[in-house]
Amino acid sequence: MKTLVFYFVFGVSFAYGQQFVYKPVNPAFGGDTFNYQWLLSSASSQNQFKGTTSDFGSLSTLDSFTESLNRQLLSQLSQKLFGDQFGSGNLKPGNYTFGSMYIQVTQSDKGLLVRILNTTTGEQSEIIIPN
Repeated sequence: MKTLVFYFVFGVSFAYGQQFVYKPVNPAFGGDTFNYQWLLSSASSQNQFKGTTSDFGSLSTLDSFTESLNRQLLSQLSQKLFGDQFGSGNLKPGNYTFGSMYIQVTQSDKGLLVRILNTTTGEQSEIIIPN
């Protein structure tokens, strides 16, 4: 009798058994497209970088104009300096000072090395121009 019950339970469970099928949630990986809004709202609620605006958004019109003018003047100055110093197409090694900018040009095995130091803030930049 026990074996008959065992075979009956085993037979019923075998007849109604099915394979497991994985279906992704994210629509980018084949999931249901109706999940898109839910995933987007979930990601937006976890965003830690809310409210980041550019510098121009917080500047007044006068400050924006001043920044633009400073950039144009520095651009013109750097073009004139570059043309005067390196107009022949050859960069000459040496040290140059322009206001708070200290520029050092040296020849290295990788090429021409240009180091720029802002003496006011201490920021540094390094440019390598290959031979």
